[in-house]
Amino acid sequence: MISSRYATPVAVLLSLALIPTVIHNYLNLAIDNSATTKAIKADLGTFISVPTRRNPDWGADTFGCTDWFERTYKDKQGNTARLFVGRAYDHKRLYHHPELALSHGEDLRSNGQIVLSDVLAIPVHLLHHNTRPSIAAYALFYDGHFIADPIAHQIKNSISLLVSPEQPMTLFYIAEDNLDNQTAFEKTLSAKVLQEAIRSFLAQ
Repeated sequence: MISSRYATPVAVLLSLALIPTVIHNYLNLAIDNSATTKAIKADLGTFISVPTRRNPDWGADTFGCTDWFERTYKDKQGNTARLFVGRAYDHKRLYHHPELALSHGEDLRSNGQIVLSDVLAIPVHLLHHNTRPSIAAYALFYDGHFIADPIAHQIKNSISLLVSPEQPMTLFYIAEDNLDNQTAFEKTLSAKVLQEAIRSFLAQ
């Protein structure tokens, strides 16, 4: 039996523990700033696109996305790059090795991170295939900012995330085949499509 003198601090601790439970499980509070992937144009400058053949439920089943698309963009020379953009409230499902789902079967390895020179500094995670000329890259956007280290970001903001309404994270993922791995990413079709897609998304 707990002494009555501990009743008040125990009650306070239990009340604090209930806050995130009430916010996320009972009230289902969430913030959606009305941003949507649909704002990203099917044609980005000179790059035209066609949708891929993913099942309509694939984005929700794979990443928990409430809003997503996947398209293949082509330049005038016939080169192609596949772009996925998805938004989800479960951040880890987006940032934890998205290549396992989006480039399934490809032996992609981390190739570090760069900052794309743009109006905004966009930290981009680079991936490359060890034996084939294939690359991929992705960027993460949350609460008005690009996230360079999503794990550190989530740890740093864990307290506020517990007691605040949920906000979606946006994943921009681009993949390109038949590309010399020695080519600087900034000069690739992938980099150009990625930048144009992000500009289009942020313009809404």
